[in-house]
Amino acid sequence: MLSDDVWCELRGQGTVRRFRERSVMLRQGDPGTHLLALTDGLAKVVCRETDGVTTWLAFRGPGDLLGEFSVFNGTTRTADVIALSPCTTIVLEAQRFRRFVEERGLVMALMRQTLARLRESDLHRTERLTLPLVVRLARSLVRLAELAEPVTGAVPSGLRLTGLTQEEIAQSIGVTRNAVISGLQQLRDTGAVETARRVVVIKDMAALRRWAAAE
Repeated sequence: MLSDDVWCELRGQGTVRRFRERSVMLRQGDPGTHLLALTDGLAKVVCRETDGVTTWLAFRGPGDLLGEFSVFNGTTRTADVIALSPCTTIVLEAQRFRRFVEERGLVMALMRQTLARLRESDLHRTERLTLPLVVRLARSLVRLAELAEPVTGAVPSGLRLTGLTQEEIAQSIGVTRNAVISGLQQLRDTGAVETARRVVVIKDMAALRRWAAAE
């Protein structure tokens, strides 16, 4: 939602911080003292319920802001953000970020981003109820691949999605781990992907998109 020029300027407003794979980048319940601009790597957003159940909310990639909601409304963080791969971010202090947004008239752009994320969540919930497993799986992998290549938008053959467990894939599409194993086998059989331990290799993006477009 932010132009390239604004994004570059925004990156100059904070300091670089790197996160190891599997580290917690933002913690649910913490105050919104700052946000993160993700410049490299993939992360997941999950909510810890009071009964101990963890609910998957979203994947995030380069070009995404993390934790901006609590910065704007002054509440504690409503979810954990966890690095799926080594991540590089820019740490933006809350007051400085709010001033940057106001001075450059970015409030509407951020509102559009929030609405887009709400629509994304609504669509995801609908897909869980209506689409076959392998279609949901293909759409999740397409989304991850596109997040990993945010600049060109072109996903190269052989793109490796690393650090993602089968349990996390299952959580993201609302199925069991065994169901994911079955779905990945279908995608392997058509040559769309190859898999190894905590690695999914996109072998044929066109084929994967065809699976994702099925109803």
